[in-house]
Amino acid sequence: METTALRVSAVTKTFPGVTALDEVALEVGAGEVHGVVGENGAGKSTLMAVISGALVPDRGTVEVAGRPMDGGPDLARALGVAIVRQEPALLPDLTVAENLYLKVPPAHRPRPGAMSRWAEGCLREWDQETRIRPDARVSQLVAEERFIVEISAALSSRPKVLILDEPTEHLGERDVERLFGKVRALARQGCAVIYISHRIREVRAVAGVITVLRDGRVRGTYPVGALSESDIVALIIGRTLDATFPAKPTPAAPAPPRLELADFRSAGFQGVNLRVGPGEVVGLAGIEGNGQRETLRALAGLGGSRGEVRVDGSVVRVHRPRSARKHGFAFLPGDRHREGVLGELSVAENIVFRNLGSASRWGVVSARRSRELVAATLDGLAVKAASASAPIASLSGGNQQKAVLGSILATDPRVLLIDEPTQGVDVGSKVEIYAYLRRLAAGTGTAILVVSSDALELAGLCDRVLVFSRGTVVAEVSGAELTEETITAAALTASTGRRQAAKGGAGRLLSWLAGDSAPAILIAAAMVALGVYVATRNPMYLSTFNISSLLALVVPLMFVAMAQTTVMMVGAIDLSVGPLMGFLVVVGSFFLTAEDAQGRQALGWILIVVVAIAVSALNWALVDALKLPPLVATLATFFALQSGSLLLRPQPGGVIDTRIVTGLGAQIGVVPVAFLVAVAGAIALQFALRRSWAGLALRAVGSDERRAGLAGARAAVIRLAAFVGCGLLTAAAAVCLIAQVGSGDPAAGTTYTLTSISAAAIGGASIFGGRGSFLGAVLGALLVQQILGAIPFLSLSTAWESYLVGALTLVAVATFSKSRQMSEVA
Repeated sequence: METTALRVSAVTKTFPGVTALDEVALEVGAGEVHGVVGENGAGKSTLMAVISGALVPDRGTVEVAGRPMDGGPDLARALGVAIVRQEPALLPDLTVAENLYLKVPPAHRPRPGAMSRWAEGCLREWDQETRIRPDARVSQLVAEERFIVEISAALSSRPKVLILDEPTEHLGERDVERLFGKVRALARQGCAVIYISHRIREVRAVAGVITVLRDGRVRGTYPVGALSESDIVALIIGRTLDATFPAKPTPAAPAPPRLELADFRSAGFQGVNLRVGPGEVVGLAGIEGNGQRETLRALAGLGGSRGEVRVDGSVVRVHRPRSARKHGFAFLPGDRHREGVLGELSVAENIVFRNLGSASRWGVVSARRSRELVAATLDGLAVKAASASAPIASLSGGNQQKAVLGSILATDPRVLLIDEPTQGVDVGSKVEIYAYLRRLAAGTGTAILVVSSDALELAGLCDRVLVFSRGTVVAEVSGAELTEETITAAALTASTGRRQAAKGGAGRLLSWLAGDSAPAILIAAAMVALGVYVATRNPMYLSTFNISSLLALVVPLMFVAMAQTTVMMVGAIDLSVGPLMGFLVVVGSFFLTAEDAQGRQALGWILIVVVAIAVSALNWALVDALKLPPLVATLATFFALQSGSLLLRPQPGGVIDTRIVTGLGAQIGVVPVAFLVAVAGAIALQFALRRSWAGLALRAVGSDERRAGLAGARAAVIRLAAFVGCGLLTAAAAVCLIAQVGSGDPAAGTTYTLTSISAAAIGGASIFGGRGSFLGAVLGALLVQQILGAIPFLSLSTAWESYLVGALTLVAVATFSKSRQMSEVA
């Protein structure tokens, strides 16, 4: 008798103004592949979020193998639930190996030192010939590779219940077949699989049972064999469709081409020659990676290209997106989430942003024109949204796609470039999009180029299809031969597929510069170069006394740079670290004098730690509880601490016990002990950052808080730990500063705020979070202090301190940011 692996009973989930799920019930047996279909907004993704623990239902229960699923994602994973989401929930700033590690249950994780080898094994379980590197950062992967990583993570968790939400949207044909094989193998092993897709043929091919959702309610559960494809479509949309694809127009008399390409080429394709007439729809097909998608993107100005491009007979240049738009090209990207929508903006803002020319007058956006433009766009493609002011991220995937397509079409393009036109779109919306594109082509003469991984879509929508292989067009299919089978056969017989070429020297350099080791190596090289240069100008620069002084002076900056790196890792900047150092020095000056007894001195050390923790906890509360921007919150703390220091010590006073000063300034040869402690601390923190759950969680929250939460990281707790860690490291910096100033000076720490940010940024920390290095911060501090110490030896004015440190910070941040941006595009 079949065991029930998953039972959903009377689940209801509402959002403001919307009932997403209404008394939904679902049962999936162990070893069963259960298809779930429905229109966009039918409630499929909401139901899967409830099952995976990402959402809590208002009413109803979810049971996995008889156990109630009444917790979050951690409990769902512990019970054996794995999910592959429509948009992979990967952390962009973490590596492939780190993402895989975070996404599997703790019981299936390797020891941190074996993470890379384990990740390689996970990827090879998917494909023995995979080119995805475990140490590659996720932000550098294309959409297909991100899906493969997400799927590999789900398979590696050895799930009892596997949820696949639109898993083939970015997969090529071979990977789709590979996925189906994995699904069938898991089912034979007793795993319950829920397969969600708008591609009904896929559901019928892999599932044994199908449940139809419409308007948040179950409309029936049936054996797949009992329903035809048209039956399923009718159940999904609540009506019968006469045809999926609109009728194609009768071939007209030859007309001057709207678009011509002659020997069009770039790194991803070569020698493409093409003519597209007014109102003609031409498809670009082929196994993924053979140049068809690269050709489309090059015409949109996204990638260098050479050769001749003509629009209506005139030669045009499309080397940048701006120039492509200027000459009448419009582009619908295939990766909607990364390139299509501006998720934080409203539906209306997304539409107006792409049409500022028609929505504004004399450089000022017109409210009336904007309303008319938005209304026409939403009505034209029947976009379902609570309101035009709703965040576009709140729309279902299909409605996001229609909103983006509508905003692009509102630009009245002469040439429309579409990458995966119906990705994530339900069958009813597909019909609307196909009809709209055909009306556009017929009514305006727009030439349309379409890239799609669905050969049936190309055959039904296009007038002809060009098949790519190894970067060139190898076949053209048209007329009666334009069928799904012909397109597929032409693609398979022409090529076995082309793997992504290895990066050349420039590509490897960009990848290296985008990595975590580049800042440290570049800083070390800069330090050597600067030292050699200054020594040639003044031999005293390399004297034992100067080196010892440099190492002693840099210690407070090393500690506070590590403190700044800690909060920058979660996407914050703490402006209060400098005044906090000064305030702690002032506090110490009341307890650490020679006249104070040992008990009172011990109280002073305790107060330094307690005050540092209290201030950092206050900063966290202002940021997390009151939702103040970190810069605003810590700026307020900055002024409060500076005022407190001046109130306690209007003038420097309270001479520190010489025994304390001597002890803190102890040296081994020319090297201060405090310097060695700082370096050892940086090494330990760097190890924890890369090899511990806490370090991964810290970077994960800074990379993407929502996705980190799905991986089990508690964002508020992680941020609290980051701020408290920053406070403790700042206290260590203050202790080292005490030994240098020797008394309670209220202005002692003010300069450290900006230099700590500079040192952290030079060391590779990102102001947006997710990336950083404690070793890089220490080296950054050394370089900053070296520059400050070199100024007198070069006989320069003190103004050069600010010039050189500022310039170095700008160069470092610009270099690392640009290299990361370019490597991600690559």
